[in-house]
Amino acid sequence: MPGRSSPLTWRPLSREDARTSADLLNAMETVDRIGENYTEEDTLQELVDPYADLERGSLGAFDGDTLVGYVKIRFKPSAEEVHRVFLDGGVHPAHRRRGVGTRLVEAGVAAAKVLHARHHPGRRLAVDVHRPEHIAGLAELLRSRGFAPVRYFRRMEHSLRDVPPPSAGLRIEPWSERADEDFRRVRNQAFEDQWGAVPMPADLWRNKIVNQTFRPEVGFLLRDAATGTPAGVLVTMSWDADTEATGVRDAHFMVVGTLREYRRQGVATALLRHALRAAADQGYDRASLTVDSASPSGAPGVFEKAGFVPKGQYIRWALEV
Repeated sequence: MPGRSSPLTWRPLSREDARTSADLLNAMETVDRIGENYTEEDTLQELVDPYADLERGSLGAFDGDTLVGYVKIRFKPSAEEVHRVFLDGGVHPAHRRRGVGTRLVEAGVAAAKVLHARHHPGRRLAVDVHRPEHIAGLAELLRSRGFAPVRYFRRMEHSLRDVPPPSAGLRIEPWSERADEDFRRVRNQAFEDQWGAVPMPADLWRNKIVNQTFRPEVGFLLRDAATGTPAGVLVTMSWDADTEATGVRDAHFMVVGTLREYRRQGVATALLRHALRAAADQGYDRASLTVDSASPSGAPGVFEKAGFVPKGQYIRWALEV
């Protein structure tokens, strides 16, 4: 455990900090219980994010060689009226209530302004924090720095012990390298009217979606049976560190999207039924997803009808700069 009396050193993060970053996040999980466990490979994937400028947009607090707190900013590849950057961070439980979190949040907001000016000057800036609502002290810290809650997201789960058979007569195909660009394009078009979403360029798609946590055997594209046009997509992720820590193999439906012209025609329901059956056949214990409570597509109702039940809530905090 990091020493409580050691003086801290401060510097930007680098990809060489993947191991100590995983150790910090796993130490935080023992107290915060948000269901997120990490391997070194997982944290490295985040550190090499093409839209995370570590030199200008990160800061780590180190006790010797041990990371005990961090903040990292991820800017958006594109922006319309508002450029919403993400501020991610945390503090080791042994170093909380000592001003470390306050310094990190302030540094993160300052870094967000720098990156915003470099990439999307002329747009308005909003700094977003997306965290579970139950983390002790987080609301007080964010409110003290001017953040306010602007959106609520539900985590929902579905047991795979009793899953209905998939719908028949539909043109649903599994992920393949050949179809990967169709998957990305449908995701981007399906999320055009979703709050805060922007198109994912190919480099971000590779970093955030088609990485070591991607599960292609539970990824599907639904096409219009008459024309062959892609109509909907479902992408699944699973984290080995979570399985090892909990004993529960979770299929997380990271992307569930339907093109607007195909909504309310059963596309999402068909994809969910197909993916639930595939996950059960692959030996997963449950499926999960996170959904915007105010989604304009009516997604929460679709997921409830498919048998998903709420299990927790995330809050999107924002600071309008």
